[in-house]
Amino acid sequence: MAISGINHLAFITHNLEATIRFYRDLLGMTLEAGVGHGGFRHYFFRAGEAQVAFFAYQGASAMRPKSHGTPTQEPIGFDHVSLTCETREELFTFKDKLDAAGFEVSGAVDHGLLWSIYFYDPNNIPLEISWDIMKVTQPPAVSDDMPLDIVAEGAEPQPGVWPEVTNRTPVEQMVAYAGNGHDMRNTALSENRGVYTDEYRAFIEAHSHAAE
Repeated sequence: MAISGINHLAFITHNLEATIRFYRDLLGMTLEAGVGHGGFRHYFFRAGEAQVAFFAYQGASAMRPKSHGTPTQEPIGFDHVSLTCETREELFTFKDKLDAAGFEVSGAVDHGLLWSIYFYDPNNIPLEISWDIMKVTQPPAVSDDMPLDIVAEGAEPQPGVWPEVTNRTPVEQMVAYAGNGHDMRNTALSENRGVYTDEYRAFIEAHSHAAE
């Protein structure tokens, strides 16, 4: 068992229209899905294998600007999001597009493993676009003048650190209650805008057979 990637990063926006303009029309992400009712909205943008999601709340305020990676006395939680591009040319194309659109954007910074540019979205969320220039073949690759003992344990999960699971959820209890996207899914399926994953389709079929 292992986490296979980032599913989505969720943020709050005070201006969903400006957010769509920025992520879809400027950065080129696909506006993949959205839910809205009673003043509540939750919209998803596709970024490769992951998604960036936004909750739109009336009366929400933009984040107070904070420079990427700088010390802060604010409550612990979030520093910035790094998005990936595939080539050096793409990195500088994004830089040029952001600059042409009037967004302040840094020059490229070489961080050893990657080159990055830095900027803010319309909600003052600090963003980074990165181009990977090195692949770590024997992790962890660490350079630390005050090394931690825990790092010397290695890159892989260490056994015996956390309690073993003794109360597993029975298969028949592996169900979910209807959330905010339930109606959106039904509409998307009826309009041929989406299909179930193979695993979920198999679950539905098995569940329907069990109910017969």
